[in-house]
Amino acid sequence: MGSPEQNKKVAVTGVASIFLVACVVAATVSVGRSGESADGGGEISTASKSVKEICAPTDYKETCERSLAGAKDTDDPKELIKLAFRVTVENITDAISKSELLKEADKDPRTSDALDTCKELLHNSIDDLKRSFQKVENFDMAHIKEYTNDLKVWLSGAITQQETCIDAFENTTGDTGEKMKHLLKTANELSSNGLAMITHFTELLQSLEIPGVNFKRRLLTAETKGEEQEEEFPGFVDAATRRLLTTDPASIKHDIVVAKDGSGQYKSVVEALRAVPFKNDETVVIFIKAGVYNERVEVPRKMNKIVFVGEGPTKTRITGSRSNKDGIGTYHTATVAIQGDGFIARNIGFENSAGAAKHQAVALRVSADMTIFHNCHIDAYQDTLYTHAYRQYYRDCTITGTIDFIFGDAAAVFQNCKMVVRKPLKNQACMVTAQGRKEHRGVGALVLQNCDIIPDPALKSVNPPVKVYLGRPWKEYSRTIIMQSYIDGFIAPEGWSPWDGEIGLDTLWYAEYQNRGAGASTASRVKWNGYKKNISADIAKQFTVGMLLQGDEWIKETGISYDSGMTKV
Repeated sequence: MGSPEQNKKVAVTGVASIFLVACVVAATVSVGRSGESADGGGEISTASKSVKEICAPTDYKETCERSLAGAKDTDDPKELIKLAFRVTVENITDAISKSELLKEADKDPRTSDALDTCKELLHNSIDDLKRSFQKVENFDMAHIKEYTNDLKVWLSGAITQQETCIDAFENTTGDTGEKMKHLLKTANELSSNGLAMITHFTELLQSLEIPGVNFKRRLLTAETKGEEQEEEFPGFVDAATRRLLTTDPASIKHDIVVAKDGSGQYKSVVEALRAVPFKNDETVVIFIKAGVYNERVEVPRKMNKIVFVGEGPTKTRITGSRSNKDGIGTYHTATVAIQGDGFIARNIGFENSAGAAKHQAVALRVSADMTIFHNCHIDAYQDTLYTHAYRQYYRDCTITGTIDFIFGDAAAVFQNCKMVVRKPLKNQACMVTAQGRKEHRGVGALVLQNCDIIPDPALKSVNPPVKVYLGRPWKEYSRTIIMQSYIDGFIAPEGWSPWDGEIGLDTLWYAEYQNRGAGASTASRVKWNGYKKNISADIAKQFTVGMLLQGDEWIKETGISYDSGMTKV
């Protein structure tokens, strides 16, 4: 990089342009026009100085410079944006068409399902690209922290979408999965590069302390509530529904009522969702009366601001039994799948009743940003709750399961929740968490704060006792912290389990902080390089709702109780 004076000049006069270019290039889900990998044939055009500077902090510099090679003769940021966006659209279209060719060549049902899943996930990545593009189109230096937080979340989400595509081939035969992995190699590198650019540039701006650039959160305190109040409310909470979750469910004004006995407008949740506009952006409250609803529910992407309110997690239950054992990919086994941003659920039970013998069987998958689950029960065995991507908050919930029953790569915080470990199949061990961060700069983390990790009564009666662990690393940069929580004595003294040999043990990030209970002692914990036996209060605070989720900006005005920082226990 240049001198401090040059850096400051770039930061002041060119920050918007660099962010725009970085975001568009970075979130790209491309496979290259010719399908060649970054280290394949073809000469790389001589990159301009500006391109080299943009690519400097990335892990895959050659791929970065190659992607911008066509822009070497222009300094117009708008033209750079158009070029990057056009190439991205062309490449994703090419990737989808190639996946169709792979599907025609491989008739295996599981492979076909995996390719369909990939197609869906690639479209989701394009959506993340588009919203990143739109976010920075009206760039505002005064709100740079908000911009960078959102961009990091969405680019991390784009990386997760690609990795989930590869995961879909886990139980397939043949080499189709490897072919798809090769096609997505450049996409993985470009997405990683984008996250690196934004992370580096944020750090640069912070170090320069430029006047007017605010990296601090603006909170709705007593002093600010009377000032610009309407602008400070979260985007998915409108005036008519603020604090709707603080009132009794029976007194809430509902837009739609679902009741199995016919006393509502619809008898099923699926029917109710059909009445909501596909690209919804206004809060819609769906009151689901007591009953067991045996159906597969999906709140699709772009159907935002949906609120489910039940009559209690043991009274209002949505259940299903799809499982991996039945030939369905884990991603699509979910009884309920949430993909619309700003989703809220209160007083509802989500269940997958497939049972332990059916292996992976998801009760709830959350693939949406800024979601809240309050007083919900999420019940299954293996892979109960798939915290897939983006920002998620869980309060006063109960999650039950056996193996990896809270897993995924979201930035997810659980407060005042109960994690209940159930009895597994014979000779199986149990793991509460399996965090799946693939990118070392990604925002993903599982945080259990002031929670109870306890055994189901049936588990306690097993002899010899079942080995139970706090978690294991699903991906190389797995990140989990358990803090200020109660850990019962049934947890194995070593605390954590490997996934596959030594994979991830040096690169993961696991920590425990201020826990209590017979299982909270860290004296005999694992000796992995990635396990942090002692962390400071300042590090622990980085994983609180206010800092990890930026929750003060979007949870506060829903009326949901939450602790922004450390809990007083």
